[in-house]
Amino acid sequence: MKPVCLVIGAGAGIGGNVGRRFAREGYHAVLCRRSNQDGLNRLISTIESDGGVASGYLLNAVEDESIERRVEAIEAEIGPIEVAVYNLGAQIGNRALADTSHKAFEMGWRLATFGLFRLAQAVCPLMEERGHGTLLVTSATAAMRGNPGQHSHAAAMAGRRLLCQTLNAEYGPKGIHVAHLVVDGAVDAPDTLGKMLGPDRYQALRESRGDGLMRPDKIADTFWHVAQQHRSVWTHELDLRPFSDSPWWNG
Repeated sequence: MKPVCLVIGAGAGIGGNVGRRFAREGYHAVLCRRSNQDGLNRLISTIESDGGVASGYLLNAVEDESIERRVEAIEAEIGPIEVAVYNLGAQIGNRALADTSHKAFEMGWRLATFGLFRLAQAVCPLMEERGHGTLLVTSATAAMRGNPGQHSHAAAMAGRRLLCQTLNAEYGPKGIHVAHLVVDGAVDAPDTLGKMLGPDRYQALRESRGDGLMRPDKIADTFWHVAQQHRSVWTHELDLRPFSDSPWWNG
């Protein structure tokens, strides 16, 4: 039985590439995303063509018990979740305070913080019973710095960061590695940046910036590295950005 790497938020960018990286190393990649069954099937086919093993499920993370039921089913039907990756974004767009509805503000929290809490509540006790496990959490510049128009996103991602700290404080001594990985830049991902810009602008940006856009396959390499660290040198928080960008603290 292969160890399982569960990815919540497995699109064509970071999440899908992390699943592909872990599958290449012998994990059964279980990929969950909110929509686009065809895209999910293509990702699974790519992993299988590389010689890996993968399963995929559509999952609405804000739906009651959706995460919990999926974790329970994976543990019963596929195998123990050794690595859980929480990669859901929580960006609702750039909105002034007056234009941010209560519902929109709350949605950022549900995606960024409450969903992670629910995943941790489902998997961390199982990992504790086994004495080991890894929880990798994708984060963003907004977790470190609030910008105009980012009321929901900044509050939600800062909450994600501190939730990771509390999870680390409780479960780190029990052998569970919790890591908060800040993606401090634009990612070359068709599911996110590509949809936001549209195909023509997206392609033009890729051609003009080159390695100034963060490559999701290289981000996945860092996720793999962190997951393999010896517990005497665990990383809890790190940030990644392209060479051409100023870091969040100098932005």
